[in-house]
Amino acid sequence: MNTFVSANRYVLVRPAPLPLETFARRVGLHPELVRRLAALGLLDCTRDSAGELRFEPSEVAVVARIQRLRTGLGLNYAAIGLVLDLLDRIEKLEADPRRRRTSTWTPAD
Repeated sequence: MNTFVSANRYVLVRPAPLPLETFARRVGLHPELVRRLAALGLLDCTRDSAGELRFEPSEVAVVARIQRLRTGLGLNYAAIGLVLDLLDRIEKLEADPRRRRTSTWTPAD
């Protein structure tokens, strides 16, 4: 991987998107299943100039989440999409520093 991180933890070089075959090999899935997950909107991907699917290396973690939800909880792909959306929203809410500082709750005296 071509990721270089400075001392302050900023990514200096963005890793190149992976072609379908490489990505499928890296996550241990058949390329057709990866293509299907992308078609269902569970994986983000782009197309290169030749029309081939390309995946960001960060999508490897998404596949791991999908596999955990599928095998661990026995969820179907529609339910997995819903759970992934909810997990993303929770993560964004927890990361929003304004929400942490301005609580609407007022303690009773």
